[in-house]
Amino acid sequence: MKLNKNLVLVGMMGSGKSSIGKILSKKLEFEFIDTDNKIEEIEKKTISEIFKINGEKYFRNIEETISLKLLKLNNKVIALGGGGYINSNIRKYIIKKCISVWLDWKNETLINRIKNNKKRPLATKLSSMELQNLISKRSIIYNLSDYKIKCDKLDKKEIVEKIINLYENSKITN
Repeated sequence: MKLNKNLVLVGMMGSGKSSIGKILSKKLEFEFIDTDNKIEEIEKKTISEIFKINGEKYFRNIEETISLKLLKLNNKVIALGGGGYINSNIRKYIIKKCISVWLDWKNETLINRIKNNKKRPLATKLSSMELQNLISKRSIIYNLSDYKIKCDKLDKKEIVEKIINLYENSKITN
């Protein structure tokens, strides 16, 4: 029995939302959607190009519009961009209509993954301390998700299994 609810993965850039989401969608037999990829497809530009050409405000507006449209679909695994859940309109919709899982990692792990990655427009110019502050600020919001998985000591398969168990158990409580 399916819940008719999307399973939304939230967390910092570099937290594995896309790679975990792909595995998860196969196991659950749901379509996988990566909001950042969808934005790039619609805009015909990379996220970095959008930031550079149009600015962050433009990106955040398009991110909200596209994310809200995608979230209205059913039975999808959705990897939300790192800043997507920070948007209160996106977050309110997810809290009301979806099941959200925060892929939580130690700050050092995330910083190592995102440092010098050119695909991360917000992170490329930040120092380790600034990244640490960004992670701390966003973590307060990510903590509002339905579930939190501490990922550091788990492999992808274990993370996926935990998420499936949470999703299956949420059928009982919904």
